This record gives sequence, C-alpha cells and structure tokens, in this order.
Amino acid sequence: MKANRLVIFTGLLLILSLPAQAHSGAGAIHGFVDGLLHPLLGIDHLLVMLAIGLWAAMRGGKALWLLPASFLSMMVAGAGLHFAGLTLNAAETWVAASVLASGLLVWKNYQVSSGFAVALVAGFALSHGYVHAAELQTDANASAYAAGFLLTTALLHVSGIAAGLSGIVRIKILSTGFGLLCAIAGAALLAGA
Repeated sequence: MKANRLVIFTGLLLILSLPAQAHSGAGAIHGFVDGLLHPLLGIDHLLVMLAIGLWAAMRGGKALWLLPASFLSMMVAGAGLHFAGLTLNAAETWVAASVLASGLLVWKNYQVSSGFAVALVAGFALSHGYVHAAELQTDANASAYAAGFLLTTALLHVSGIAAGLSGIVRIKILSTGFGLLCAIAGAALLAGA
C-alpha cells in the first residue's frame, strides 16, 4: 500500500537525519502583527499550510474543513505543551519532516483514510505550535501573537483550498510541481541545509 510506503520512507528519513533547524525564530516577537506576519516569512510554515489546504481540496468533502480545523486546534495544543513546560522531543525535526511529508502527500496525491489524514495533520500541527510558542520573547503578548498567527495560518489553508478548487491545480504538473517543491524543501531542512 502506498500510504505504508510513505510512512516507512518518512520514518527512515527521521531516523537517519541529524537534528534540523527548520524554524529560524530570528528577531523579536511581541504581538498580533508579528503573529500575523510570521507564517508568511518562514518557508516551513508557508509551504505546509498551503499544502494542507491543497491536500484538503484534493480530498474534497469533509476534508475541506476537517484538515484545516484539525491543524489549527492541534497547533494550539502544541503551543499549550510548551507553555505547560512539557518537552516535545525533536520538534524542529518534526517540523522539517512535516514539510517533506506534506509535499509527498500533494505530489503523489496519496489516498489514505480520513482518520489517518487527520492524524498526520495533527502531528504536523503539534510540532509547529510547539516551536512557534517556544520562540516567543518573555515580554510577548502570547494571546495577541497566537491570534495573528492562527488568522494567517487559516488564510493560508484557505488559499490552498481555493487553488485546489479553482481548477488551477487540476493541471497535474502544477500540483506535482508544488508537492515536489515541498518535498525537496523538507528534505533540505532535514539535512540541515
């Protein structure tokens, strides 16, 4: 089954990879505007959010709202882990792996069960939420930052969905190209490039 090969391939890459720094965390982060802009400035977040929206459109039906909603809620949960003082091991590696995996999902248009799709998206989101919360400055307004961050994340999901539903990505070369771009960027992030 193709989904099993994807999981095995991703797992092998994770085992073989060195610690990755998919997320720069550079600069002072303080409030709503920083949260609003940050997802647009990090290649990891930008690519994954567009890919999640695109994959949701490719799956259709309930996936149109279920995948983005799962991502947003689990990203909040990931941030909650950080604020609760819990450690998510290799969070940066998981963020980089999410770029690779989301690219493969779009590139090859893997057909997996809805439950497995939600679980994948939830795993991606948990690590994204954790690393973005971890980079907040001590004087940051975490609630305002989160509101801006979640708004832009949702808009990126909607952009991916809109591209998928508009028929633009029905041209196989465009969806294949975007998926391949994500997979290459994820592999580069995992390699520490």
